[in-house]
Amino acid sequence: MAMESSNVLLASSSALKMARGGRNSPTLVCAPIIAESVDKMVVNMEKAKQGGADLVEIRLDSLKNFNPHEDLKNLIKECPLPTLFTYRPKWEGGQYDGDEKMRLDALRLAMEFGADYIDVEIQVAREFNDSIYGKKPEKFKVIVSSHNYLDTPSVEDLGNLVARIQETGADIVKIATTAVEITDVARVFQITVHSQVSSVPIIGIVMGEKGFISRILCPKFGGFLTFGTIESGIVSAPGQPTMKELLHLYNFRLIGPDTKLFGIIGKPVHHSKSPILYNEAFKSVGFNGVYVPLLVDDVANFFQTYSSADFSGFSCTIPHKEAALKCCDEVDPVAKSIGAVNCIIRRPTDGKLIGYNTDYVGAISAIEDGLRGSHNSNNTGDSPLAGKLFVVIGAGGAGKALAYGAKEKGARVVIANRTYDRAREIADTVGGDALSLADLDNFHPEDGMILANTTSIGMQPKVDETPIPKHALRSYSLVFDAVYTPKMTRLLREAEESGAVIVSGLEMFIGQAYDQFERFTGLPAPKELFRKTMGNY
Repeated sequence: MAMESSNVLLASSSALKMARGGRNSPTLVCAPIIAESVDKMVVNMEKAKQGGADLVEIRLDSLKNFNPHEDLKNLIKECPLPTLFTYRPKWEGGQYDGDEKMRLDALRLAMEFGADYIDVEIQVAREFNDSIYGKKPEKFKVIVSSHNYLDTPSVEDLGNLVARIQETGADIVKIATTAVEITDVARVFQITVHSQVSSVPIIGIVMGEKGFISRILCPKFGGFLTFGTIESGIVSAPGQPTMKELLHLYNFRLIGPDTKLFGIIGKPVHHSKSPILYNEAFKSVGFNGVYVPLLVDDVANFFQTYSSADFSGFSCTIPHKEAALKCCDEVDPVAKSIGAVNCIIRRPTDGKLIGYNTDYVGAISAIEDGLRGSHNSNNTGDSPLAGKLFVVIGAGGAGKALAYGAKEKGARVVIANRTYDRAREIADTVGGDALSLADLDNFHPEDGMILANTTSIGMQPKVDETPIPKHALRSYSLVFDAVYTPKMTRLLREAEESGAVIVSGLEMFIGQAYDQFERFTGLPAPKELFRKTMGNY
């Protein structure tokens, strides 16, 4: 199934162009309007317009008190945008728990009063469409929807579902499934592309955090619309982005069939600031690309599924840096020495995956600058790390990278890890000593040591955690934390209070991002923009 999905995705751009006859057919942004009163709905409709929505989905099932004749007239009259009315029953994931005839009567009334679209569920669609036969206004469209809150069926089953929806007399098909794995989304992309070629407007959404990319990338694969909320937290289905994120973070209006796809592979991943950085940079230099968070469980399965040239490059973060290396066709010698990659490029000429490690460059440069006392110092002469005792917390991909980088600069390296055997393994590889993390509390053979945390301890939301007690920080002249959400972690705050120079993970993040941007685009990194963008966060 995975390979079948990727082969179809490979042809998506050309298939969509042919289906559109060269026309630009933009995917619409629909803002769900969820409120307990009509007055609040009217306020939110105006917010939706101000926020850049193309239409609103009025969720009648969210109203506390609903008088169909009066309220539908008011909602349509007051709405500054085209309207889609949905009256979702509990049996399809909504809030309405009343009489079915009254529900469908209200939707028919919305049509008569001038609604642009209504959404009816596949279970009642044929009966509903028969009841309005010959009465439909010219521009009015019926969306027939199916919601699967458990999983995403096979391509064959999805194809059959789309056919069944079409048979009910749907003007627009809507399928919403649930992502168990991010690879499930490929099947919905495939069905979306196929439906476009067949000239059937389709809304293909995969719910949940692992389905997030379905909501961002639908303009590439030809989806009719996507949903963007007015504000975060008020969603009509799991995984919806805000309109602001869609339009300004992911540059939704610029995404089309030829847009190249990039992303950060990790678990967790939605805390990452990479999408902010790269999408702003892509836009500033006019590069036709979009960068998305990719919540991945199984890296090998991910690369096998998304094997098309459209998926052009990836950043790789915790916990996949080592597993991702094994998926690469070729690995840069430095990355091979480290045993981990943080950047993977799909070579355009043959589609092969090439792995690199840029982690250590950004981190080591930032630490050297911290020791020299300037971000702008030149790097001539010996490294200030030469001869220093450099303690790395963590034995994953980033830990290995920093240990390797510090050793290259002449430092003496010690690896501390919760599992001693793992620390020993890395220490033996790079030529250093090993400690268990517990032993680090009382480890102070000398003053003026360097400490580098490469674990996720202290990352949002667990901001009260720290890998080492404050009393142990007195022996260090500089403390670096790879965690950059929050920028000032507990570790850095306590290190500063203990008199150490501190270096934020933001410095490592920006340093490695320069290199990745250039590999992704073939263009020089807009360094000032990178610093300015991250300065805002």
